[in-house]
Amino acid sequence: MSFKTPDLCDEFENDAEANLRVVDPLFRAYGGRPAFSGRIETLKLFEDNSLVREALGEDGQGKVLVVDGGGSLRCALVGDQLAALAVKNGWAGIVVYGCIRDTPDMAAMDLGLRALNTHPKKSVKKGAGDRNLPVTFGGVTFVPGQWLYADQDGIVVAARALA
Repeated sequence: MSFKTPDLCDEFENDAEANLRVVDPLFRAYGGRPAFSGRIETLKLFEDNSLVREALGEDGQGKVLVVDGGGSLRCALVGDQLAALAVKNGWAGIVVYGCIRDTPDMAAMDLGLRALNTHPKKSVKKGAGDRNLPVTFGGVTFVPGQWLYADQDGIVVAARALA
């Protein structure tokens, strides 16, 4: 599907059923896919990427993984190995409210990737966190099953697919 987030904002701004929300411009683009969209799956964790590996190891066709890492800037939650796993399993993209690493490698991957920043340190792996519950950051609540659209102009979230 081809889309532009400004066009989605214009077309669905007053559509109550679409419930379009614009994410605050906090994120930088890192992946090789400049625009991506898909059904939202969520993780809520802090400086532990065990659940990220678990989720990206599953079928991601038509999905975007939204990772609420608490905005931590002290370690990376996604690196090149997890990004390669996401590509292998068909994920459209990943949005990380936190840091990532190995960005030169990820820039060549067919994956949409947004994060706050980069950090060379890996996370701990204790298996802590929650999966598929609403998470809030960037002025928006991301609800599993809703839809995310991201391009060079920003990220928008809608209650339904905007095909």
